[in-house]
Amino acid sequence: MLQNFDMSLVDWSRGQFALTALYHWLFVPLTLGLSFIVAIMETIYVKTGDEAWKKITKFWMTIFGINFAIGVATGIILEFEFGTNWSKYSWFVGDIFGAPLAIEGILAFFMESTFIAVMFFGWEKVSKKFHLAASWLTAIGSNLSALWILIANAWMQNPVGMHFNPDTARNEMLDFGAVALSPTAINKFLHTVTEAYVLAALVVLGISAWYLLKGRDVLFAKRSIVVGSVFGLIGILMTIYTGDGSAQQVFKTQPVKFAAMENLYEGQAQAPLIAFGITAKEVEGEPGHHPFAFKIPLPGMLSFLATHDFNAYVPGLKDLIYGNPEHGILSFQEKADRGAVAQEALRQLKEARDNDPEKYKELRAKFDDPSWLKEYFAYFGYGYYKGEDPALLIPNISMTFYSFHLMVILGFWFLLVFVLALIWGVKDKLAGKRWFLWLMVWTAPLAYLATELGWITAEVGRQPWIIQDLMPNMAAVSNISATTVQVTFWLFTLTFTILAIAELKIMFKQIKLGPKDGGQ
Repeated sequence: MLQNFDMSLVDWSRGQFALTALYHWLFVPLTLGLSFIVAIMETIYVKTGDEAWKKITKFWMTIFGINFAIGVATGIILEFEFGTNWSKYSWFVGDIFGAPLAIEGILAFFMESTFIAVMFFGWEKVSKKFHLAASWLTAIGSNLSALWILIANAWMQNPVGMHFNPDTARNEMLDFGAVALSPTAINKFLHTVTEAYVLAALVVLGISAWYLLKGRDVLFAKRSIVVGSVFGLIGILMTIYTGDGSAQQVFKTQPVKFAAMENLYEGQAQAPLIAFGITAKEVEGEPGHHPFAFKIPLPGMLSFLATHDFNAYVPGLKDLIYGNPEHGILSFQEKADRGAVAQEALRQLKEARDNDPEKYKELRAKFDDPSWLKEYFAYFGYGYYKGEDPALLIPNISMTFYSFHLMVILGFWFLLVFVLALIWGVKDKLAGKRWFLWLMVWTAPLAYLATELGWITAEVGRQPWIIQDLMPNMAAVSNISATTVQVTFWLFTLTFTILAIAELKIMFKQIKLGPKDGGQ
């Protein structure tokens, strides 16, 4: 069936969307976290009346504003790409996927953009308490925007709360609560925003450490470090906790991704977690099998991560490709056969709709039968791969494995940085620890790397699915030429790079000006 698809179009469309998403996510996390840090600092100012806190608040508000503007620009392009590059996807699930995005635009973004005007221009025009309320509402609005977008993304990873209408060949929402409150959505939102809080806190620490190294704006830097380290410490602890919940959801709903994250080929009970490892080349004839050239295993910890049971069985890629009847795991081929049955039933239903009412009624009843839907339609997307190489359903193992493990390693490094920054910051000992101040400066860029690695793990690890098990990305692309996508890919690359450079220049200029001038 793959001969009907232009795979270069699929690859370029994926590349363009990945490019836009990665650039977008360079700006958004700082906005999400810094909005709350600014609100906290302004709260301290309102309660104490200390003008130094007002100056601190204004400076970080300026940094927030620089990122907010460019984050909005890239986010708008990202949403448009669903219509331009992935129109078949938009048709297939528009009734579901469009709802949270519409709520985000109408409610959250409207709220955010309304109060941000008061936040920036209302210092001398409204009361202190009203201005403070505007700052908190801006922070809440920006995070609500992230909520609805992440609900939409979570539904792609774990489609729930919907029903397939065979007459229109579209998925329709049945239970909005199931979509918005699914465990996947809750964990994805909490994990994503808390990692954004970590990034913002590390940026605050890095910039403040630079001021201490330069011996300027010392009071500003010390106060900012204390607030940032407390906020960041809470954020990293929440990130670790929600990461555990996210891993359990991935194990339940995306077992191939889970196996890829740990490069687990042979399923086993008491499965070890790889603290660190180096993968070798794939074994010929065994798709997905990348033996370790070196590894440091933690016995039983992967089973515990997946189920909170050290003895639990964790299927590997071999089980998921070739099946494991003992553990009730269907093979790739069995799923492809069942998906093909669902696709053929849909094709026959379309033909019978106008020509054979009795057959139409019989086929239509299948799509209303929960047991048939569970047995066949649940694997609809696999039908595209009937008779194809099972390797096509395996994500890039090395990229998924290394992205996940480097992200985790960085997360624990951030935890150590926050603890030390808080202890030495409260004791006023940071000025004498120049080595640690430099570490804080260089840890800030690592926060951006970690958050991008998280998205690479989430999105590369679920390939080739745009909707898990229901729609592969090759069936979701628009009917446009690969050349068109290539041209726009390079145009976007140039545009986004210029925006990123401009944003960095503006932000570095503001940092050099400092809170005395830059915060006014």
